[in-house]
Amino acid sequence: MIENVPKQLFVGGEWREAADSFAVQDPGNERQLCEVADAQESDARDAVEAAVAAQGSWAATPPRERGEILRRAWELMTTRTEDLALLMTLEMGKSLAESRAEVAYAAEFFRWFSEEAVRIDGRYAHNPAGGGRMLVTKHPVGPCLLITPWNFPLAMGTRKIGPAIAAGCTMIVKPAQLTPLSMLNLAAVLREAGLPDGVLSVLPSTSASRISGPVLADPRVRKMSFTGSTEVGRKLVEQCAPNLQRTSMELGGNAPFLAFEDADLDATVEGALTAKMRNNGESCVAANRFHVQSSIAGEFVRGLTDEMSAMKVGHGTEDGVRVGPLISGDQRDKVIELVEDAVDRGAHATTGGKPLDGKGFFYPPTVLADVPPDARILREEVFGRKHSPVEIGAGGGRGVMAGRLVPVGW
Repeated sequence: MIENVPKQLFVGGEWREAADSFAVQDPGNERQLCEVADAQESDARDAVEAAVAAQGSWAATPPRERGEILRRAWELMTTRTEDLALLMTLEMGKSLAESRAEVAYAAEFFRWFSEEAVRIDGRYAHNPAGGGRMLVTKHPVGPCLLITPWNFPLAMGTRKIGPAIAAGCTMIVKPAQLTPLSMLNLAAVLREAGLPDGVLSVLPSTSASRISGPVLADPRVRKMSFTGSTEVGRKLVEQCAPNLQRTSMELGGNAPFLAFEDADLDATVEGALTAKMRNNGESCVAANRFHVQSSIAGEFVRGLTDEMSAMKVGHGTEDGVRVGPLISGDQRDKVIELVEDAVDRGAHATTGGKPLDGKGFFYPPTVLADVPPDARILREEVFGRKHSPVEIGAGGGRGVMAGRLVPVGW
């Protein structure tokens, strides 16, 4: 199926080659899936020109027509769920069950905004001074730069593209280097659904700054939406400041999970698994710190350890797999580093705690007990399957980490 997926740049409604390319890897076996065109600065400038040229006519397109394009795209995605899910699993690593769920989640953004396209309203009101009336209308903000992450390679694209299409904005999308195929395939779907040339360009690249730099330096680009790390988000906001471009930022987190002694313990453990292990645990809203009242901490850790140790780890295409690989070797190394730091400071693993042998960037579901307050894992976001700190409260003691340096959840 990889053979049928576009691997070129998508600029101004046309597929085109680039001067260079980069490899896309299957994290479950470290095999190369294919080579994808590597966008350069000149490609970014061409994409801006295409977006600017198309903006006027696209903004003037009736909302009903924009909505119908989104509706057709939703239908195409729904009928191609299996192909889209398999592609996502191959390039990102999550299980097919997780990928199918993401396809449904992603497609729903198109259906939702297909209906919202015709509901862009304004406001009519009396002037507070009493001397007239106020009429407020809403207009497309203009060309947008959309930067998407690797953990939800399809849904984060539709969540940004859907409202831009509905509002009448043209856009340039920079997908994550590790997972460009899902976005390129989505561009093909939108083209088939009738999206006019120039409304959408997709620029996979090994250098995000090579794309964002020239795009955000152009004052005709009026909006930037980014999902990714806090560190990169800060830099992008700085790049938007000179031209006062609007920004929407979804950045990293270190969310806590709280459990008190009056909680239903079975439901609490189940909730912890959901909060930490959804999407392989690779989610910015995953619970990263578990704060558990000391009176139930021991039972909580035992329950979580039993559930985590029972999760099948393997390639996402295998039957029954609940935990796939981490996205890359670098991500696995980070997990190893954080676990070793906690263990060196006095923590111990009740399950997992060591990388798995063989091909693929695997790290088993892990629960760390007696995590001291100075462990890095309590302060740093563990993205991907990673440990979740479980601190014992109301009685003191050292923390307990639950999770898998594979995010234990979402």
